[in-house]
Amino acid sequence: MLTGTVCTLLSVAGLGLSLLVAKRRRYATAMRLAAVSLVPVGLAMTGILRLIINMTFNPIAWVGVGVLGFAVLLFLCARFADRDRGQAPSPAAAEPGSPPVSSRGAGTPALPATGRKGKEAAGGADDFSDIEAILKKHGI
Repeated sequence: MLTGTVCTLLSVAGLGLSLLVAKRRRYATAMRLAAVSLVPVGLAMTGILRLIINMTFNPIAWVGVGVLGFAVLLFLCARFADRDRGQAPSPAAAEPGSPPVSSRGAGTPALPATGRKGKEAAGGADDFSDIEAILKKHGI
């Protein structure tokens, strides 16, 4: 009975404040304030508020909340364990004499080395020699 009265008084005060805000032509803010001020009366009328108050002072309910939290923690740990196990190297890559595996995906072989010889195989500054030749050809 007392909680219902307190919730009603809170809602009336919030609705009065929203009317004052609406007089200043801030209608969106007044509507949000009215919506928030109706929450305590709604909770009291549905009985959820009594449930929340009873649960707040009940130690068995808090143990139940702890058990639910532990269950969620176990579930998340299991998902992370599956994710880590999925990143293990495949058995085909562990065999001696098997082709190397690229980082693009499991089971896709790496590209073989090209037939370049000498300075071109080393890469680095020689890759720019083609670009330099094109620029010289165009007079740049």
